[in-house]
Amino acid sequence: MTRVQRPRRGLAAVETALVLPFLAFMFVIAVDFCRVFYFSQVVTTAARNGALYVSDPDGPTMSRYPDLTTAARADADASFASQISVSSTSGTDAIGNYTRVTVTFPFSSLTRYPGIPQTLTLTRTALVRPAPAIPK
Repeated sequence: MTRVQRPRRGLAAVETALVLPFLAFMFVIAVDFCRVFYFSQVVTTAARNGALYVSDPDGPTMSRYPDLTTAARADADASFASQISVSSTSGTDAIGNYTRVTVTFPFSSLTRYPGIPQTLTLTRTALVRPAPAIPK
């Protein structure tokens, strides 16, 4: 005896209709995660660039950048470089003088889903000591 199975013509369409919204949501979440990673790398690079500018004793006179903010924003894309804010503080500790460069960027996600933050502030700080001045 052989059993005859009924045709299942609409099953694939129903499964796709059930799974597709979840897959689309996961794709958008993955894109947002990639964007957060990219912007965190840009902010880290900006903090390092600002720290290098501040640590060089000849930085303000010999650099092609007129100030710390311009030096920190140098590697950022022009479309969002103006949103990057840069601040610096100087101080002294047991080792000697230091300058702390802090860079922040307001990140906005693509998703508007409950439980997932819509805005996030990315902050990176670089602490640098002044480079020794070489006599001329």
